[in-house]
Amino acid sequence: MLLRIVAILFPLFAITSVGFIVGRRLRPDLSQANKLNMDVFVPALIFGALANKSFQIMEYLPLLGATVVAVFGSGLLGWGVARALGVAPRTFVPPMMFNNCGNLGLPLAVLAFGDAALAPAVVMFMVSNLAHFTFGAWLLDHNIKLSGVWRIPTVIATLGGLAVSLAGVELWQPAMLAIKMLGDISIPLMLFALGVRISESRIGAIRLGVIGAVARPAIGLALSFVLVWLIPLPERERALLIVFGALPPAVLNYMFAERYSQEPEKVASMVLLGNVAAVLFLPVALAISL
Repeated sequence: MLLRIVAILFPLFAITSVGFIVGRRLRPDLSQANKLNMDVFVPALIFGALANKSFQIMEYLPLLGATVVAVFGSGLLGWGVARALGVAPRTFVPPMMFNNCGNLGLPLAVLAFGDAALAPAVVMFMVSNLAHFTFGAWLLDHNIKLSGVWRIPTVIATLGGLAVSLAGVELWQPAMLAIKMLGDISIPLMLFALGVRISESRIGAIRLGVIGAVARPAIGLALSFVLVWLIPLPERERALLIVFGALPPAVLNYMFAERYSQEPEKVASMVLLGNVAAVLFLPVALAISL
């Protein structure tokens, strides 16, 4: 079991470590690469998974509901922890709600549970991503206009993939292959970019960073255990939900905090230390779920 867990996690941390080393030594500007990933490659991955003829959204409704509860339940519990610590909820809550289900979650799902796990993992990413760009943005700025969310490429890809799936349309296989090839670029690029982004982060509040690094997976795992007990899910989806709960804060939390001037140095500490702590928490989640 230990060797299997190491074999699953090694590619993730190896590629992220390469990104970290390159980020430290070469200081590459990945802004355009990250933009291409979020505007082209990740949407292709999402659309390809949802528009696949084997994907049936109705089969994943229980998982979708469980993910919604996991995301917003984590925010509610995070709000309680923030109040107890005397920390601004707008600083602490988003990293508790929105985990790294893209950069780490998608590749981890495929490596741990096979290609068949990509579709349910994309459903979970879809829920978290949509909530982050709507509720997460509103949480940081109540005056924000959410009308532009429908122009975000990942949202467009989600709606397009769901439309194709629900309509029962089978796309031309060469076209699907081209979309899949584009989507395959996204996962290693996400991991590499994650390493570079971590190398650029600075620890500005160690105590809060450590608390956030532990609270995020602790809250997520506790909620996941309750949800898999309450909601009947297939074995693979139960395992994915447990792993989802153990994921660290998303790097996007830091980018949002910086954009809306919500104590970005504290959020950066939680993101940085949380992703480092994933070395401890993800093996535990895999040991439970495998």
